[in-house]
Amino acid sequence: MTDPTQALSFGAAAAEYDRFRPRYPEAALRWALDGLIAPARVVDLGAGTGILSRGVLALGHQVVPVEPDPGMRAQLAVATPGTTALAGSAESVPLPDGSADAVLVGQAYHWFDRERAHAEIARVLRPGGTFAPIWNVRDERVAWVAELTRIAHLGDNAGNVVDKYGDFGPAFEPVELGEFAHAATLTPDEVVAMLHTRSYWLTASTEEQEKIDRGLKSLFATHPDLAGRETVELPYRTFVFRSRRR
Repeated sequence: MTDPTQALSFGAAAAEYDRFRPRYPEAALRWALDGLIAPARVVDLGAGTGILSRGVLALGHQVVPVEPDPGMRAQLAVATPGTTALAGSAESVPLPDGSADAVLVGQAYHWFDRERAHAEIARVLRPGGTFAPIWNVRDERVAWVAELTRIAHLGDNAGNVVDKYGDFGPAFEPVELGEFAHAATLTPDEVVAMLHTRSYWLTASTEEQEKIDRGLKSLFATHPDLAGRETVELPYRTFVFRSRRR
């Protein structure tokens, strides 16, 4: 796992993370699962609070969440009845060889030690099984969203995601990329609350957190597309990287 301080910072804000982070479009999940007939056995690796797990469960599949952060596992248990997350990481998955039809990763692949994780994911997947990391990325082609990114020091964007993650190593076939659009309807206060679940804000100094919040307050008060609005549509581009195990 890379940068463990930030990667394991989310548990302190687990309930807010689960409430405010965007869901995944059904079309993106179906594409990620590459036509698997339900019920398939799907591992949600780096499952967090279970946002992705619940989306996969709604498609009729069996889900095995794996999550290293105890705070996130506790919130997953509250928010996803009947599903228990296993304590584990991408580099050490507590499952037998060849036991999964698919491994999905929502908003977490960038934290992985990828060489070690690829070997573990290949071990857990059956031959021909699907591996698919997924990201919801704000659509910064919208001017106010780009400004939001700048103020809140959000590192993930479409360029970083698309350009960085195109090879899963020798155990996997060439990677296919799918893109899907969706949006979340939030009040300005909810947008700020969502940004308070981001690793940069969670690990920043109090002074830096206050500076970010002042910038966000000014953005919502003065930007012509936002001023006076009770709710805003925060647009996302969902990227899915899909490959089969050889």
